Amino acid sequence: MDISFGGGVLLFGGLLAVVAALSGVMKGTVLSASVLSVALGFGLAVAGVVHVDAGDEAVVQLVELALILTLFSDGMFVERELLRQHWGPVARALVIAMPITMAMLALAAKGLFPDLNWAQAFLLAAVLSPTDPVVTSAVVTSKLVPSKVRHTLNLESGLNDGLALPFVLFFLVLATPGGDAGAEAAKLAGEAVVGAAIGAALGIAAGRLHFRLPGGGITPRYEGIYAVGFGLAAFGLAEVTIGNGLIAAFVCGIAMGASEREVPDGFVEFAENSSAILQVLTFFVFGGLIYATGFHHSVPPLVLFVFFALLLARPVAVMLSFIRTGIPKSEKHFMAWFGPKGVASMLFALFVLKSDVGHGELIFDTAAITIIASIVAHGLTDTVGAQWLARRVGLRSQNS
Repeated sequence: MDISFGGGVLLFGGLLAVVAALSGVMKGTVLSASVLSVALGFGLAVAGVVHVDAGDEAVVQLVELALILTLFSDGMFVERELLRQHWGPVARALVIAMPITMAMLALAAKGLFPDLNWAQAFLLAAVLSPTDPVVTSAVVTSKLVPSKVRHTLNLESGLNDGLALPFVLFFLVLATPGGDAGAEAAKLAGEAVVGAAIGAALGIAAGRLHFRLPGGGITPRYEGIYAVGFGLAAFGLAEVTIGNGLIAAFVCGIAMGASEREVPDGFVEFAENSSAILQVLTFFVFGGLIYATGFHHSVPPLVLFVFFALLLARPVAVMLSFIRTGIPKSEKHFMAWFGPKGVASMLFALFVLKSDVGHGELIFDTAAITIIASIVAHGLTDTVGAQWLARRVGLRSQNS
């Protein structure tokens, strides 16, 4: 970003203060921190206060760090017993709905943007395949939403970030002239396995060591730092070896939570707060980046693609994946709609922009506008949706 250090600290400090100060106002309304952050980033870029450069390595690193902490925090929330009881919907969302969504988005991209070849169309689809619960925080935290639904959406979003990354990297190689897709696919599969192993090992070690450390264990002040430290270490160890760091961070969170008799509040609260700070900054920077890159392509195909991505691809894929599951129709519709795009897709879009892929700017611009539309549409409907589902569940309970 083209701004002095002092100016940057002032800007980001003010941003965090404003978002936090308005959190009470936004709670229970159709507003959200993500919508506000993106709007402020875009508005200040239009006013010339900030200028965001997509080629700035600090921008990519900020988004990546936000994604690491988001994945680790998500993993900490996975309830061991609930995972055992309700693994079916999550597995269907990942194994069936995600590939269908990707295929539908690729077909739409190829049809609406003829300049893209198939590898580039699938690259755009892979960028937009992950979901992000942060955009719809009320959906995964509100007690109005049944725990099974919250669990499915939260765990799906955490897992599909790491699972989408190999597809993004694979199609990135395939879309780059001279890339060896076969060798890259084998490499990425190995990285995913190693990353999961590293995350599991460090997470289990952290959980079991927690109450066996010298001096009576960790003081409450440092419990959150201890947890986040292992999450970052899992990512780093995977990255400096041959593993997938994002998968390592998420699996580390799950393993740490599962190996604890009861996850301390300090673990979760610190991880959540650290993640929230970086997410606010990420949404702000992305808002400025949208203005900086602009959109210099035909608008009608873009509009059609955005509507297709939000209203057809995800909903159709989820509804197909939940056939014959016994899940109530209202819950199916709820989970089908809430597949927001967020931090992971932002990072993947930046990967494309910084690569040598043909039509990389078109792919980035289309993904960016789709992400913004998703942030607005899903961010404005999370509270309303939670209330709607609560009424449907209440009516179903009364009639049964």
